[in-house]
Formats: sequence, structure tokens, C-alpha cells
Amino acid sequence: MKKRIFITLFFSVFAALTGVGIVIPLLPVYVHEMGASGVYIGLIFGAFSLSRTVFLPYFGKLSDIKGRKPFLAVGLLMYAFVSVAFIFSSDVSAFIVIRLLQGVASAMILPVAQAYVGEISPPDKEGFVMGLFNMSLYGSLSLGPLIGGLIKDRFTIQASFVSMGILAIVGFLLCLVFLPPREYERLNSSKLKRPLPYLQLLKDKEIAGLCTYRFAHSTCIGIVWSFLPIMADEEFDLSSSAIGILVMLGVLISGILQTPMGYLADRFNKALFIISGGIITTTAVLSLQFAGGFWGLFGSNVIFGIGGGIGIPAVMALSVIKGRDTRSMGSLMALLTMGHSLGMLLGSVLAGIIMDIFYLKMAFISGGVIMAVGTGLFWIFNVRKRASFIKAIK
Repeated sequence: MKKRIFITLFFSVFAALTGVGIVIPLLPVYVHEMGASGVYIGLIFGAFSLSRTVFLPYFGKLSDIKGRKPFLAVGLLMYAFVSVAFIFSSDVSAFIVIRLLQGVASAMILPVAQAYVGEISPPDKEGFVMGLFNMSLYGSLSLGPLIGGLIKDRFTIQASFVSMGILAIVGFLLCLVFLPPREYERLNSSKLKRPLPYLQLLKDKEIAGLCTYRFAHSTCIGIVWSFLPIMADEEFDLSSSAIGILVMLGVLISGILQTPMGYLADRFNKALFIISGGIITTTAVLSLQFAGGFWGLFGSNVIFGIGGGIGIPAVMALSVIKGRDTRSMGSLMALLTMGHSLGMLLGSVLAGIIMDIFYLKMAFISGGVIMAVGTGLFWIFNVRKRASFIKAIK
């Protein structure tokens, strides 16, 4: 039963996020051709992060109480409706509303799926199982843009929207048919007891450290994804295909390392993996300012991917353990996803402000500093001796 659940969740999330990955890189060009200004394009993309961040704590906690399957199914179905709305929308303002709805759907899918996988992970195998599941995320982020470009070149962007809808429906049907009934899920999980309030969860310094680290790492991702293309274009005059390779390289390397690093994290000190990943990520982001061309950027992005591949599986493994102990798996995964979402948003906005005030490479310096601080705070929160939080709540 657990293997069937894992396989279903893996391919459901992979299908849905591949569909999203097909569309998202094409959307800025599409709405710009419709007459959208830079502000409107920013609002269209910011709307997704805003609604997802607002609804993450609500759906994360509610899934701890009501069960995971209903939220996954509804979220995937909403993705399909969003794709239809994209096809028939011709007004730029409508895209802001559509992206708001897409953010709500996203809040129902990823943290809930991660919580479900965390609950079925065997003890002492959390890193391996979560690392294996994370391959569905990294694989879809790598494959989606490539497929989207091919579809648009051969057909039209409308065909990309249709592809997104079809993949969302595939994910919805997989969940509907192969996931067990909600009653079975509730009887075979820890959700029979109410989850802890979010403020109480964040009082646990280990949980606060994990969220801080996730936020810092995602801030670096936001900076690299937003401003690496600008640097590659303005300073080195690289082609679009070369820039695409650089942006996807870190995702691909991280995805490849998720499972083996998760396996190792189960057998050694997880905090050591997280701190090592943070140091490597800090080094990679700072090194971008010294890149002298394509191969310099290539090397920095490889190192950046290695840092994420080492640190993130251990973060997810510790999060599963904490979620199991606190009986708040969905709530905890929602907190981590909020950290990711806010980090991506802050990274792009903060780096843009710094670039306007100072210069482009200063954005990468700021990312390295934020990652170093996040890693340091994680270390502080995990080495200080204190009374057991878990014992206090039992």
C-alpha cells in the first residue's frame, strides 16, 4: 500500500509540475506580446507567490485534520481549470486573477504531497524516501521548460496551455484512482490528534532553524534565476540556449543528488549535511561575481547544484522526523514551503533593488551573505542545549 501511495504521489506531482514548467517560461513573452508592461508582468508572477504564501498555512494544517487526498485532488483539478482559463483569456488583467488561483492550487498540492510522503516514510529512511520523491520536483523543473519550448516552436503557446491541462488531469486521475480513501488514510496516520499551532511549532528552535535555512537557500535560487540571465546576456553576450542551460544546470545537478545524499543523510549526521550544503551554496553564489564567461558561470552553477543536492535532502529528512514527533506533518511542510516561496520572492526583489542602487554583481554578494547567515542560524539552533520540545508537548 505504501509503495502504491508513493508511486502515485511521485507521478502525480511530476505530471502536474511538468505541465506548469511547460507554461511558466513562455508566459512572460506571451503577456508582453499582448501589451503587458514590466509592472504587469511582475504582478502576474507575484500574484502566484502571494496567494500560495497566504493559503499554505491554512491547507497545511487542514490536511493534518481532514486528510491529504481531498486537497491533492482538488488542487490538481484546479490546475486543469487554470490551463483552460489561460487558453481563453485575452485580457492582461485576467492573468493576474488566474495566477492567484494557480497559487491557491499550488498550496494544496506540494506541501500536502510532501506531508503524505513523510508519513509513509519508514523510520531511519526519511532522507532516502524524501530525496527520491524530490526527484519528481527537480525532474519536472528541468523537463518542463524544454518541452514547452519545443511545443511552442512546433505549434503555438495555446498548445502549451493544453499540455499543462492534460498533465494536470493525468495527475488528478492518478490520485483519484490509486490513493486510498480518506478514511483509510486517517486511520493509518498520526492525524487523529490535532496538529500544533504554528507559533508553537516555530518555538522549537530546530524547526525554526530548518525554516530559516530553507528560506535562505530559496533566496539564493531567486537571485540566481532572476539575475544570472541578465549577467550572462549583458556581460558575456551569451545565447538564449546557453543561458537556458546555465539556469537549468543547478536544478539538474540537485535533482541527481537528491536520492544518494538522502540515503547518506539517513546514516550520518543530518545537521552536518545541511551545514556542508550551506557552505557550498554560499561559496557558489559568491563565486558568480568572479565568473569570466560561460565556463565560469557553468562551474559556479554546478557547485550551486551540489550545495542544494547535499543540504536539502537532509532538511527534508529532519522535517519529516519533526513532523512525525509533533503530529503536525502537513503544518510543518507548509512552513517549509512558505520559506521557499518567500525566499524566491525576496531574492528576486531584493537583488533587483541592490542592482539598481549599486551594481549587478552586488546581488550575488547579498545572496552569499544571506545563505551564510541562514546556515549560521541553523547551526546555532541545532547545537544549543535545551529542554526537549517534544517532551514538553506530550
